[in-house]
Amino acid sequence: MDLENQARIKALAEKYGREHLVVILGGAEAEASGLAAETVTTGDPTYAGPLAGVQLELPVYHIFELQNQITSEIWEAQISLMELVLDVDAIKQEVATYRIQK
Repeated sequence: MDLENQARIKALAEKYGREHLVVILGGAEAEASGLAAETVTTGDPTYAGPLAGVQLELPVYHIFELQNQITSEIWEAQISLMELVLDVDAIKQEVATYRIQK
């Protein structure tokens, strides 16, 4: 997760409170999605960004985990094609790991 997004998320957590936020990821790779999930839960693992050492413990999901929350028309138009080319199960498993660790 880039430093700018880390700063935005940190500012939103401070402004609205952690209990009012949910992070939804859309990364195309399991490892990248896992790093982003780790960053918003336990802090930036690279110790380079605004969330270094900051444990926001925000709930985090990948968009693939939310199919039941999205209308089928929108899912088909915006997301379904990516399901064909990405390792959806690996991405979901990686992101879920950081929710379970809480």
